[in-house]
Amino acid sequence: MEEILVQGGNRLEGTVKIEGAKNAVLPILAATILAESGQNHLSNVPVLSDVFTINELLTNIQVTNSFNIQDNTMILDASGDVLTKADYDFVSKMRASIVVMGPLLARYGHAKVALPGGCAIGSRPIDLHLKGFEALGATITRAAGYVEAKADKLVGTRIYLDFPSVGATENIMMAAVYAEGVTVLENVAREPEIVDLANFLNKMGAHIVGAGTETIRIHGVKERLKGTEHAVVSDRIEAGTFMVAAAVTQGDVFIEGAIYEHNRPLISKLIEMGVEVIEYAQGLRVIGPKQLKPVDVKTLPHPGFPTDMQAQMTIAQLMADGTTALTETVFENRFMHFEELRRMGASFKLDRQTAIMYGPSKLTGASVKATDLRAAAALIIAGLTAKGLTRVSELKYLDRGYYKFHEKLQALGANIERVNLSEQVVAKSLVHQ
Repeated sequence: MEEILVQGGNRLEGTVKIEGAKNAVLPILAATILAESGQNHLSNVPVLSDVFTINELLTNIQVTNSFNIQDNTMILDASGDVLTKADYDFVSKMRASIVVMGPLLARYGHAKVALPGGCAIGSRPIDLHLKGFEALGATITRAAGYVEAKADKLVGTRIYLDFPSVGATENIMMAAVYAEGVTVLENVAREPEIVDLANFLNKMGAHIVGAGTETIRIHGVKERLKGTEHAVVSDRIEAGTFMVAAAVTQGDVFIEGAIYEHNRPLISKLIEMGVEVIEYAQGLRVIGPKQLKPVDVKTLPHPGFPTDMQAQMTIAQLMADGTTALTETVFENRFMHFEELRRMGASFKLDRQTAIMYGPSKLTGASVKATDLRAAAALIIAGLTAKGLTRVSELKYLDRGYYKFHEKLQALGANIERVNLSEQVVAKSLVHQ
């Protein structure tokens, strides 16, 4: 088992390059199932454990893929006979695997997928996905841990999502590409990753308009989709994580590849806290103040404040000079990292879905465990500000969404190492620095 060791107190300074977006590449990889001829050539593919997981799933259902991790490119070929059953051994590792269901249903009229797994941050039911498939004409059955969808023919219709679910929007959009007529999806997710998926599908030959707005129209096409070339959009959550890290360390960091518009909700809050954010053509420069000002935050579906930045933002709020509140409205179990922060001396109170934080907290290093992907990053950021040594374990979560996170922080001046538990000498050297 590995741990990340952080000796707090160093100011972050320099340039960091952002990878392709995890939340964009996973549905795009699933969408390659729809290319019945040719190959898909993807670039800016992040080297993440979730990407390897979905690649294993695609290989299992006979979509061939090769991943060049040196130049972040991938070639996928689904022109052969793709299997329509996604086994438990693969799907159980990651909730996002459910997005293979839509393209399988569209292409073959049949999909059987194991119920998904992943981070324990909430129930995240797939009911909205299945209701969408049913509205298009599919019959849904559940048995023995699998959900199965069958349809002789999918027919376009009007579908209103009770909640703007990202996964449901993606899955239904992919299922509808071959549906007869026009499918109108209302109250859909509006994230940049939805736009990136729609752009990719259109390059393959789909006809989708309205991505990025509350209503998406999918005009069913008769000609089968073909392979294409596509560069995955940059990861706004990774960019946001480094923005917060710069802010809490009084840093001066240029975040190459960060897009202002994609991070507007976070940027607006950071500016309220006294952080300077300067936009350039190639990215964003973030300069942290001597003392952060208090600000309240409420997570909402895009274009509101992203739930995936909630844990990281709580570190900035704990460092602010005054009382702040963060209300989580998207996932019900996303405050688990607070119990780990309590071990570091954080001062807060939890009231159902709202965290009240009393700052500035004087954090001290401690041994803590990541409870989910974004909590892992948040605990490391907390370690950057804490006095003494912080040890963060359960790095399997971190690797799902961040590539060489500790190395990027090292390059910015952080005193941080990733070690095996047996490498105690490294821990001792950090303590004495």
